[in-house]
Formats: sequence, C-alpha cells, structure tokens
Amino acid sequence: MITKYVDLMIVGAGPVGLMCAYLANLCGMSTVIIDKSTGPLEVGRADALNARTLQLLEVAHLFDELYPLGKPCNTSSVWSNGQFLSRQSSWWNALEGCLHKHFLMLGQSYLENLLDDKLKKQKAQVLRSMSIKDIRVSDDSCFTTLSNEEIIQSRFLIGADGAHSFVRDHFKIPFEITRPEIIWAVIDGVIESDFQKVPEIIVFQAETSDVAWIPREGNIDRFYVRMDRFDFEVEEAIQKINNAMKPHSLTFKEIVWFSAFSVKESVAEKFFTHDRIFLAGDACHIHSVNGGQGLNTGVADAFNLIWKLNMVINFSADKKLLETYESERKPVAKSVIESSGELVRSTKYSASGTHAEDYVKIVEKRAGNITGMGIRYENNGLEGTRIYDFEVFQGESKTRLYSLLDYTKFTLITFGKLEKEVLLAPFIKHIHIHEKEDEKDSTKFWTKNSPYKNQAVLVRPDSYIKSIVPIEKVDLLL
Repeated sequence: MITKYVDLMIVGAGPVGLMCAYLANLCGMSTVIIDKSTGPLEVGRADALNARTLQLLEVAHLFDELYPLGKPCNTSSVWSNGQFLSRQSSWWNALEGCLHKHFLMLGQSYLENLLDDKLKKQKAQVLRSMSIKDIRVSDDSCFTTLSNEEIIQSRFLIGADGAHSFVRDHFKIPFEITRPEIIWAVIDGVIESDFQKVPEIIVFQAETSDVAWIPREGNIDRFYVRMDRFDFEVEEAIQKINNAMKPHSLTFKEIVWFSAFSVKESVAEKFFTHDRIFLAGDACHIHSVNGGQGLNTGVADAFNLIWKLNMVINFSADKKLLETYESERKPVAKSVIESSGELVRSTKYSASGTHAEDYVKIVEKRAGNITGMGIRYENNGLEGTRIYDFEVFQGESKTRLYSLLDYTKFTLITFGKLEKEVLLAPFIKHIHIHEKEDEKDSTKFWTKNSPYKNQAVLVRPDSYIKSIVPIEKVDLLL
C-alpha cells in the first residue's frame, strides 16, 4: 500500500543526501530520506570544505553557522629529517572573486548535524534505521518499497547512498573499480608533540611521503599514514608517524577516530537513468582522499541537481534540463579522479625520491579541482564559470554579491546604467548594481569594483553564469 507521495525520494542520509533534501525543501519540494544509520555522523570521514563549497554554503544560508566552527588553512609545508624544506600557498592566494581563500578544516559530522537539524525545522522526513527492498519505475513515478513494507511514491529518486549504492546496483549501472593497491591509516586525536602545531598541512618526506599532518577544528589533529597493508595495529601507524617526524616525536593523549582504507577509483557509467533516477556523491564517483575533494564534489552534485529538479517540478521546464546533470557533473567527477589519482600515486612512486615535493607541485597544478574554483560547465568565455564574489554596498552598508544570491531562483544582475524596464519570469530575481552611491536613495546597490561593468549577467541558482550580454541587450537574457 502506498503510504506517502513526495516529489523526491532520497536514499542515503550522508552529507550529499541531506544537502539534496535541504535544498529541495528550500525550493518548496517535498522529500523523504531513508538511511540505515540511527543518526548523523559523530566522528571521522571527510575533514575539509574548499573555497567553492564555502561559496555554495553562502548561497544556501548555511555558511554563517558552519564557518566559526572550523579552522582556516591555505598553506602546505614540506619537512625532511626535522628540517623545513618549503612552504606554499600560491594557488589559494591567486584566486580571484573569492573572499575565503582557504580550506575550512571541519569534520563531516558538523555539516551532517547542521543539515539534520535544518530538515527537522523544515519538517522534512528522515527515516532512519530503515533500508530498501525494491524500487519500481513507471512512466510518471517511482515506487520505493521499504524494509517495513511501506511504499513511497515519488516523482524522482536520488541515490546518495555511498560507494556500495543499492540504487546503482538495483538499476545495474556499471561501476568498474580501479584499485592502485595503496592503503592508508587515518587517525584523529588529541596529541602532545615537541613539533610546534601550526594551522597548515604538513607533509613529512621520509623514505616516502607517507605521513601527512592535517589541522582540524578544536584541539583535534588528523594524520594520514600510508601503510600498504591492512593487517596493522594503530600503534604501528603511530610509530610510522614518529619515524617520519624525526628528530621530533608525538604521542596521542586521546584517539577520537581510527580507520584503515584502500584507495579505490571509479565513475559510474550513468548518473541519470530511467528519466527519474539520479546518482550523487560516492554513489557515482569514488577516489582517493588526497586533495580533499570527495565531500566537496558530492555537495556540488547536490547544488547542480536540485535547482534543475525545481525548475522541472515547480516551473514546468523541459525535462531535457535534467540530462544536463550528467553531462555537467560526470566530466567533473573524471577530473577529480585524475587529480586525486595523480596525488595519491605520487606518495608511492617518485623517480627522484622527492615524494613530498612532487606532491605539492601536483597540488599547484591541480589547484582548480582542489580549491573548487576551477570547475566550469562551458568551454568558452564566461558562460559556465562561477560568478565572482566582491563587495557590494547598499547606501553605506557593506555586503557581498554572494550574500544577495538566492538558491531557489535564477538571478539577473545588471551592472551600470539600465535604460529599460525588465520584465521577469517568476523564477528570476533581479539585482541592479550601480557604479556609484545614490546619495538620495540608500536602498540602491552599488560597487566600484565590478568585473562585469556595463554587463547583464544571468546567474544560475548554483551561482554559475548562464549567460552574459552588454547591459543594453538585457532583453536577450529573458
């Protein structure tokens, strides 16, 4: 018996599934999430939000609550035999149109718990300790049978259920996995050390660059240790850290989380199937943790997908729009695997024996992926690139462009003198930004530093540029 009808059925209550539900509810869509877990994550897993994710969180009104909890980090250093070799942050400092030029080091659990709390306030259902028995697709609906025999009917279904995705397997979507035979230990804990703690990523160059020290929120630090076998104890990983740090050393006062994982790489053959089924996050792409791209890529999947579903469900857009989710996000997933794969292999293979230095050079080369700011959806011009963030004033009050964007709508931004009235569709918000302050009207927005002077820019809900024309041709955008 069908017990509920919703717009979106979401399988998986990790950060990607929760983000999909949160964004969908912002847009007025109804959702149900199902997950085997008893609650949001408490410790472990992803540890960093990149600069692009921070911008997206701004658009979704999540930034202000998350940002104070984390630790900014935009510097990587290399040490060998107790000696400092190099320090780099140029790829962050060179970013344009970006206020927060750094990672925010913050455990995945903080994002999950915030989203879970937001969904409760939205009165959205998260069904935990629950699994799926079957999914059936008709011409106009999905029918999901739960482990308690309830059946939920939905217009669309999103599989955000991780690397071992039930949804992906149920629809027999190929997911061929490459295993480069590289195994890591990861330890989160509170430490004591005679090596001075600094808010930067430190790679220790011993026989290999097999230890990375990652700063975390609060008094926690994380260590990645390359082990290359699964049958080890935590004490062996700690000993390897101390070998790499010589002549310095450390001890763990408290271990908060410890895990071992082997590197696996894959991209699903399809991200969209049966006209109603989507995959997002680890369900459609998995890779090494190197470069901190996993959570960030999955969150970007959610931001790309949900506004398109909003346009189809609430504004009767052509369903072909949904096909662009795969055509835009699959190439991104492949590029992420290329960058993380090059990074992780450099920790094991180095012709010159300078593993850590090689690693940092690759980070610089792959900075577009690692910072998130190099992701684009078109090959030419400004279309498909992220809209730049910059200071905007309203009278004497200062804000920023990203604070004015709204995920539930497109935004038409006109810069300079607008000679004609603009007639907008209900899903488009208009912001007119003048070149100077209007002393008679303090409600008008203005800026001196626009990179889009005398242009009209139509911005997608996920803050990428849809199209841009000279301001006198603004009608071409509508």
